Amino acid sequence: MASLDSQAQLQQLQGELTQLVKQLPSLEHGKLIHQALASLIAISQENLDRLDWKILLGSLQDMEKAFQVLAPYRHTRKVAVFGSARTAKDDPDYAMAHDFSKTMADKGFMLLTGAGGGIMEAANEGAGRDRSFGLNVYLPFEQSANPAIDGDAKLLTFKYFFTRKLFFLRETDAVAVFPGGFGTMDELFECLTLMQTGKFGPVPLILVDQPGGDYWQDWESYVNDQLLRKGLISGEDHHLYTITDDIAVAEAAIANFYRVYHSSRYVDSDLILRLNAELTDAEVERLNHDFSDILVGGSIEKTVAQSEEKGDETAPLPRLKLHYNQRDTGRLYELISEVNRVGDSHLKEVHPEQR
Repeated sequence: MASLDSQAQLQQLQGELTQLVKQLPSLEHGKLIHQALASLIAISQENLDRLDWKILLGSLQDMEKAFQVLAPYRHTRKVAVFGSARTAKDDPDYAMAHDFSKTMADKGFMLLTGAGGGIMEAANEGAGRDRSFGLNVYLPFEQSANPAIDGDAKLLTFKYFFTRKLFFLRETDAVAVFPGGFGTMDELFECLTLMQTGKFGPVPLILVDQPGGDYWQDWESYVNDQLLRKGLISGEDHHLYTITDDIAVAEAAIANFYRVYHSSRYVDSDLILRLNAELTDAEVERLNHDFSDILVGGSIEKTVAQSEEKGDETAPLPRLKLHYNQRDTGRLYELISEVNRVGDSHLKEVHPEQR
């Protein structure tokens, strides 16, 4: 009987897949869906064991749930908050995380945390449930979410750390890091590594301390004394982050990053910067004079949406195109800062919280 049931289920699945394949040409992302299905079929022909399939299934289930929960909020920019789970509620760092998150939520941003205690709880608490997400991870021992996000529909519990981290970075438009231990350092240095190598961002990265605190000053001293002095990082890499003990400075660093600059993508070998306002020819000429060192060839040019972007919601936005060397990331952040500065006078409306 079980065998007949299995055969019936297999026939039903084959029928559903046949119908899906017939619909692919009319689907918006039919080619990509076809490639994904083809990859699954190719994997099915490999000699995989049960654990391999469980890893694949768990990863897909993590992603499916995350896509489902996050999709309705894709047009709202989000700030990821990292910091120690051990920070006590009477610690000044807790108050800073709470007040920073409340400020960003009041400005229209949403907040992403790991859903734990300490700094994470402070951020969810400050932002409030309506503007909070929690990205938790399932562990064999107790791993409950903090009371500020527990039970909320926007609390996600991932099976794997790597899928959890993927969605932290995929959904994040800015990162705020508060003092923490090894886990916080892991998150910070991974962000910096992915930013430096062009795999994440550009996004603003803010290192927030309590008023008068020296946590991040000491961290930067190590970076300068050991990494920069020995030539292990570039002198311009300090443009990748902002250190502050002032919530107003932290908020401005994020909001100002998206005043004129909107987003970016590569089309072939060209980096396309999408803007909220068009620059003048004279302003673009000055950019070429000041940033020619990061170009492989050609010049920074004004352009419109490329053919690969035609279906994109950003298609109406003006653009800059450059053949960026994909190496001098700190200088790229300087370029974005200059674009925001010179283009500010051309803005009609300012909505940095909107994607």
